[in-house]
Amino acid sequence: MTPSQPTPHPGTALSVNVNKVALVRNTRHLGIPSVTRAAELCLQAGAQGITVHPRPDERHIRSQDVFELATLMKAWPGREYNIEGNPSQNLMDFIRQVRPQQATFVPDSEDQFTSDHGWSFPQDAERLAPLIAECSALGVRVSLFMDPAPEQMAAAKAAGADRVELYTEPYAAAWGTSLQAVALQRYAAAAQAALDVGLGVNAGHDLNRDNLATFVRGVPGVQEVSIGHALIADALELGYAATVQAYLDCLQPGSASPLNHS
Repeated sequence: MTPSQPTPHPGTALSVNVNKVALVRNTRHLGIPSVTRAAELCLQAGAQGITVHPRPDERHIRSQDVFELATLMKAWPGREYNIEGNPSQNLMDFIRQVRPQQATFVPDSEDQFTSDHGWSFPQDAERLAPLIAECSALGVRVSLFMDPAPEQMAAAKAAGADRVELYTEPYAAAWGTSLQAVALQRYAAAAQAALDVGLGVNAGHDLNRDNLATFVRGVPGVQEVSIGHALIADALELGYAATVQAYLDCLQPGSASPLNHS
């Protein structure tokens, strides 16, 4: 049966990262909460994509999850599957087998707690270029996880990337402080530099219902945000449907960031 598919919101797409659902599941051996059910509920609520970051130690997303979600996504044409990871670890095996719509290359070490920096150019160009080319040959869009450094965007494009995902933790850390406006301007400049060389712009890390609307309103051309931790935490209180709708509302043109989470 073809699932009911709400009309996606215009503008910036929301991709829900379901890693934290897997993290909770992995604390027991009961198979709950279900990662695929969580993804399905988010898609039913209007999310335009699902993201996973399967780390080599499988501390949250496991190999089986990657393939089960790939099967689920086939029932949702027009929605996107994004697999993140370090292409020098286990990412490329998944890309070759699953061929998701997007691969996001992230420069994480195997034991890294969470992503905390982007690629560096020209240092990383030589090893990334052939892997980006392989993804392109497979029909998979490549996004590079990048710090908001305008001067590096041309080199990312030259390496073959289709998009960059701006690492937004520094923006989130500056939110609500005297540094907020300066931080936002850095991201706006980086996004514009990416757009100027023909790159698409994604963003992710520590975006939430408080800071998201201001970010997408102040940073030009953001095509997609990938949100996991805050969204799943909100869903524990509000449920998946209401939470996804709240984030989609933040992405609407002219939306205003809420003052709190009430």
